[in-house]
Amino acid sequence: MADSSESYHMVTSPSRGSRRGELTSSPGRDLPPFEDESEGLLGEGTLPEEEGDGEELIGDAMERDYRAIPELDRYEVEGLDLDEELSELSPGARAAAEDAMRRRDREQGGRLRRGLLYDSEDEDEERPARRRRLAERAAEGTGADDEEMIESIENLEDMKGVGGHGRNFLRTHVDENGHNVFKEKISDMCKENKESLVVNYEDLAAREHVLAYFLPEAPTEMLKIFDEAAKEVVLAMYPKYDRIAHEIHVRICNLPLVEEQLHLNQLIRTSGVVTCCTGVLPQLGMVKYNCNKCNFIQGPFFQSQNQEVKPGSCPECQSFGPFDINMELTVYQNYQRITIQESPGKMAAGRLPRSKDAILLADLVDQCKPGDEIELTGIYNNNYDGSLNMANGFPVFATVIMANHIARRDNKVAVAELTDEDIKAIVALSKDERIGERVFASIGPSIYGHEDIKRGLALALFGGEPKNPGGKHKVRGDLNVLLCGDPGTAKSQFLKYVEKVASRAVFTTGQGASAVGLTAYVQRHPVTREWTLEAGALVLADRGVCLIDEFDKMNDADRTSIHEAMEQQSISISKAGIVTSLQARCTIIAAANPIGGRYDPSLTFSENVDLTEPIVSRFDILCVVRDTVDPVQDEMLARFVVGSHIKHHPSNKEGGMAGLEEVVLPNTTDVPPIPQELLRKYIMYSKERVRPKLNQMDQDKVAHIYSDLRKESMATGSIPITVRHIESMIRMAEAHARMHLRDYVVEDDVNMAIRVMLESFIDTQKFSVMRSMKKTFARYLAFRKDNNELLLFILKQLVSEQVAYQRNRYGAQQDTIEIPEKDLVDKVMSC
Repeated sequence: MADSSESYHMVTSPSRGSRRGELTSSPGRDLPPFEDESEGLLGEGTLPEEEGDGEELIGDAMERDYRAIPELDRYEVEGLDLDEELSELSPGARAAAEDAMRRRDREQGGRLRRGLLYDSEDEDEERPARRRRLAERAAEGTGADDEEMIESIENLEDMKGVGGHGRNFLRTHVDENGHNVFKEKISDMCKENKESLVVNYEDLAAREHVLAYFLPEAPTEMLKIFDEAAKEVVLAMYPKYDRIAHEIHVRICNLPLVEEQLHLNQLIRTSGVVTCCTGVLPQLGMVKYNCNKCNFIQGPFFQSQNQEVKPGSCPECQSFGPFDINMELTVYQNYQRITIQESPGKMAAGRLPRSKDAILLADLVDQCKPGDEIELTGIYNNNYDGSLNMANGFPVFATVIMANHIARRDNKVAVAELTDEDIKAIVALSKDERIGERVFASIGPSIYGHEDIKRGLALALFGGEPKNPGGKHKVRGDLNVLLCGDPGTAKSQFLKYVEKVASRAVFTTGQGASAVGLTAYVQRHPVTREWTLEAGALVLADRGVCLIDEFDKMNDADRTSIHEAMEQQSISISKAGIVTSLQARCTIIAAANPIGGRYDPSLTFSENVDLTEPIVSRFDILCVVRDTVDPVQDEMLARFVVGSHIKHHPSNKEGGMAGLEEVVLPNTTDVPPIPQELLRKYIMYSKERVRPKLNQMDQDKVAHIYSDLRKESMATGSIPITVRHIESMIRMAEAHARMHLRDYVVEDDVNMAIRVMLESFIDTQKFSVMRSMKKTFARYLAFRKDNNELLLFILKQLVSEQVAYQRNRYGAQQDTIEIPEKDLVDKVMSC
């Protein structure tokens, strides 16, 4: 009893002997109770040897423990009753007092808290060893600058310290609601038999500053320690999980460091489109060798990425080989190499797209296909490539990214870039009653007229809603548009405009594109000689727009290759042992010239354009552009072109023509256009956030229109009307509803879809058939048309007839054309 009370006083009282006891506690060291240590000193006379840390208690420097240190040579008066004599406690009373103190600590919060290993307030408290070290440095006259960083780095010098910090973070990190984050993540990972644990770098930087600092600087070593710490935590929760996954890999996401050439051997994050992908190959991980002379098994040897590891000699028979790889005992891992190219929308104009190679190991393989836009986190390494040196004739170092984490990017990332002010402006714009007309008028503002093309392109940019009933059959939601007509009618200008306003667009021409260039192709890698799968234009435009100019210049075999991409929106590959299907979920907008260069209105559409019926039926909207002679419209067009050149002249922007009055361009609509940047954000927001439903759609109207169109197409012998045209009307109605940010398709959306479909169908007819069909479907074609616009159209017809009459009768044309009011009224009443 006396011994125990004496040891108790040694621990609690800050005498010189107690300072010596405090010296034995160092960071990261768990000591047994002081009584056990004193018994070991008295009984055995020896101390168990520690691994490198701790301090020598008995030796030449033991007198230093007893030198005067005023900061520590005093009692803490707080909490002591100095005036009152205390009797010695009995063992039972002492145990009861300790229980009461422990209970009080728990009620006050103590050091332990739910979900956390330590209270955050304890981090600011000075530990005894740290307090002692600060006092000794103050006594010796040395400063204590940057003490926090010095202590953290000292703790990290030992790899066990890094693993301890990592384990502590994985075990104790909680979110704002107090839930343990990684407990749920590890549970989900184990349920799916996976071996990747995703760690958010922002959470790591908020909790473990030093680990977050060193992780990008020394990623190879730090990730290895993180993997070991994660494996310990997982096995603590699920002890038998190592039978399923031998390794646990920590994957870092949301890394703020974006790639540059300066970040060699560091952890970086980059993004791009996967253009090339090899097959999954078995890579040697841990290698074992057989000695051919004595059959002794050597190893395992860890195989690095840069050079092959081979044993020097056999330890059994001392021979120098030969050695063969033991195929059965060698451990393999999956290996795949991909090429990432800059996204088409982020590339500077006129510059070739840059690409990088990345290596995927273990469970990262097959997480992406050519055409996917991904965000890749990995270690930016370089290695000496002998094959490149032989090809180039001088030393070349190839750079490669050792992938750590892959995340697919879609339009959600683009919407995340919108600010709150942008979203407020978009919602306020959608409240405008004439938002549809404003969007139509904002498409191609530098192009005069062509309202039907602008309507079709606007609906194609917004797009319909894709459907996949039961996950078995996919129905596309993207609209395909074909522009066909006379040269010089701004078809290519419309395509170039869409390339600028769409969030992801790929532009190509029929003359410079082949079947494999549009879809996908398999070729041998020029260096490794492996079969690689490379993506074409349609695959790179996944979830975007693919623009094909000079569509009529393509070969029939090349056009046939895109049939599957236009309807099923996938591209199937079965070449060189690679059998796969790539996604091509994109809108196709094509421009074609008619046979002979000019469109002949006396012939049908199929006679004017050298396109087969299967590919024409896959286009939802057909826009026929005719270069007709109209004196009034020609004068307005000329004024528009001249005014546009004057307004956008470089010297005018620089202020050299300050005296020039503001040029007012004539326009065919009276609604104010939307600024192009706001329109681009509006399209991006609506495609991601709005999912229009068809519950309130007028089905009878669509059915009647379909039956009438089938009857007319059989009678006129023009383009065939198929079930695809019903789906086209549904897609256009959904696009019009999405343009207004509506959740349901209403009657106005159906009427606009029917109008666009009828205009597309009627414009492809012969001139003689077109007039009768316009009368038949007049009530549908008049939807959302201004009465003044209709009267102006009828007046133009009367003027053109009068001009033709005077030219045929008198051989000349008068300067002024007069139309009697009675003729105009009769014409309007007959329509």
